[in-house]
Amino acid sequence: MAHVELSLSEVFAPESRTPTEQESDNVGQWSATVSHADEPCLLIDSDTRVVAISSSGCRLLCLGAPEDVVGLPLLEGRLRLLDFTAARGELTEQDTDKIPPLLALHSGRLARGLLRIQAAGEDAPDATVDAISTPVLATGAVAGSLTFFSEV
Repeated sequence: MAHVELSLSEVFAPESRTPTEQESDNVGQWSATVSHADEPCLLIDSDTRVVAISSSGCRLLCLGAPEDVVGLPLLEGRLRLLDFTAARGELTEQDTDKIPPLLALHSGRLARGLLRIQAAGEDAPDATVDAISTPVLATGAVAGSLTFFSEV
């Protein structure tokens, strides 16, 4: 028969502290996290402006450097979304409302979908990415959306 010994030790409880005003801002916290993330991700505010994007997100979405994208409206910047037809037409404004970052922002719910991104350069192949978005809340209201991307 097996012999088992147990020992008890004190529970480690970290010191509690009151977060500062800036630390308690949900969008601000996510912005810092996204800016330093290794994963391809994007944070937009309620006006669809890019608040933060990871370097790997910029590479995957063919957007250049993060500092060139932050502050710009998501769809009025460098992001070029294509439909999935053989003609590779650019998405219309009606279609862009259905992309996961904007759908999560407007619906207040999780959203997932595939995006076809026009790569930089005429001869470069397009990229297809899977996007999963969640609304970001501030004081109970949707203040933005956070999206993670994965190349397909």
